[in-house]
Amino acid sequence: MIFTDITTRASVTKSMGMEEKPKKLVILYASQTGNAIDAAERVGREAERRGCPVSLLSIDDFDPSCLPEQEIVIFLVSTTGQGDNPDSIKVFWKFLLQRNLTQNWLSSVSYAVFGLGDSSYQKYNFVAKKLDKRLSDLGATAIVERGLGDDQHPSGYEGALDPWMPTLWKAIYQKNPKLFPKGPECMTSNTSLMDQPKVQITYHDVDEGALQFSSIPDFKLLEMQIESTRFILPGKLSGKHPPDCFLKMVKNDPLSKADSGKDVRHFELEAISSSIEYEVGDVVHILPAQDAAAVDAFMKRCNLNPESYIRVEPRDNKENGQSHDLRNTLKVPIRLKTFVELAMDVASASPRRYFFEVMSYFATAEHEKERLQYFASPEGRDDLYEYSQKERRTVLEVLEDFPSVQMPFEWLVQLVPPLKTRAFSISSSHSVHPNQVHLTVSVVSWTTPYKRKRTGLCSSWLAGLDPQKRVLIPAWFQKGSLPSPPPSLPVIVVGPGTGCAPFRGFVEERALQSQSGPTAPLLFFFGCRNEENDFLYRDFWLFHSQKGGVLSEEKGGGFFAAFSRDQPQKIHVQHKMREQSVKIWNLLTEGAAVYVAGSANKMPSDVLLAFEEIVSKEGGVPKEAAARWLRALEKAGKYHVEAWS
Repeated sequence: MIFTDITTRASVTKSMGMEEKPKKLVILYASQTGNAIDAAERVGREAERRGCPVSLLSIDDFDPSCLPEQEIVIFLVSTTGQGDNPDSIKVFWKFLLQRNLTQNWLSSVSYAVFGLGDSSYQKYNFVAKKLDKRLSDLGATAIVERGLGDDQHPSGYEGALDPWMPTLWKAIYQKNPKLFPKGPECMTSNTSLMDQPKVQITYHDVDEGALQFSSIPDFKLLEMQIESTRFILPGKLSGKHPPDCFLKMVKNDPLSKADSGKDVRHFELEAISSSIEYEVGDVVHILPAQDAAAVDAFMKRCNLNPESYIRVEPRDNKENGQSHDLRNTLKVPIRLKTFVELAMDVASASPRRYFFEVMSYFATAEHEKERLQYFASPEGRDDLYEYSQKERRTVLEVLEDFPSVQMPFEWLVQLVPPLKTRAFSISSSHSVHPNQVHLTVSVVSWTTPYKRKRTGLCSSWLAGLDPQKRVLIPAWFQKGSLPSPPPSLPVIVVGPGTGCAPFRGFVEERALQSQSGPTAPLLFFFGCRNEENDFLYRDFWLFHSQKGGVLSEEKGGGFFAAFSRDQPQKIHVQHKMREQSVKIWNLLTEGAAVYVAGSANKMPSDVLLAFEEIVSKEGGVPKEAAARWLRALEKAGKYHVEAWS
């Protein structure tokens, strides 16, 4: 659980005879999965240990118009998907792209950028690189070369962050020695920080808490509970505010065969609390429920009374005159167990390095204290990565490995990773299913290097829901990276595996549109391992491929499936694309848009390469010119990719 020093304007009071306060080091982060938050928290702690005043914020909690007022700003930003911005930086980035900003708008600002990415992706750390360039273009001065963290490094992003930070401290000290009163090497003892958890918890009488929730409808009660627990999430993360609606499972059907080695499901979810609105290509975020036995085990391990009623709020809110909105905090006390269930991921997320550092202060067994201190040290970084991240050890498992540690609940609330929503591409058309949302979900499971069986929290929870039982599913809707195409736009879609999900919605919608007027061609390339085992929605695609259907060749489109393992030589979607190069080229010359969805591994780059070869061959131009043509197509908003790991 991360708490930030939330301010919306970092300005200095110079009027009314007040003495000017020293400027703080501003640290802004943009995170999608939580890594950038962890990195920013660590940079902030290290700065504070050097005596430096810090303002640590999610970038969507910072007013970008105040950027010129800052002296030094540190950015820690992640890259998602195929070079995409995290949701939290989108408004900030749009502001920076305004044409009225001059080349010296940030001439008085110094900055540093650290990116978090994965070098197996084509656009590695793209967000950090373009942010660095834009800040420089606006006149800001980089005080240190940008750092690039890589998930492929044996130590993850920390493999680059550890050597980057000493250089950063020296550069900051050279710029403004007052920020480090005793120099960049002199640090406060960590022990002095251990009595300062950033939250405070007030306990309430059980009767007082229980009385608040009497005679409230179940979905309204859950909405209040979500609102009263998840307000503390940083920035404007999905799931922080009340759900757009609550859903219930009405259909839970397997799409893959039982012995295929995969478990892919078709879910149909129905709104029960309010009407829903979405377009094809949109995404729904779902907040999963945690395993009840794991939550109970966590409560028991930490000696917590599940029936206590608590209120949680930032400790320094009043002291620092922050503008943090306490309306949620002050509404009602909430049951401690409910708080853990809705806000703290105790049984699927792995704790970060600072968790081990804080644990070491509360360990009473000497051998446990020494091991925790080693894990928290630079020397133990690689071993910690093997122990925690590679094995995906959960908070509960870590606490059970160190039984002498008894951490105060305030520290657990602060340090346990937040329970996050999971995002899924919507595989239905709202026009066809007005009160439903359909999902195509692969139930995640894997084995760790030490042979531990792991499952995805949300996918396995959804797969276990019985449509005959009313289980509330909190949901938030969001625009996806695949905009809804108008019926007059020819479309080429590539969606192997569960990448077909959004295009099922595309086909449903275009089939409905074709009943009232002409529609442009829709050409679809699907792929899976075996025709018999995991040909997802086979009957649906074949029905719409028949004479007069929106996927029929008669309508100018088509449906082509690649079954990679049904023959000795593997056949993927890009091979089927090359077989249809003339059809693809004709549609492209007619103004077709391209949509690609699926695994972020090699597929998007292989598909792009196939398009380059097709444009080069059929257009009679060199491959370099074909690549430029496709880049122009992307800039024109007609080449879209939605990929996930």
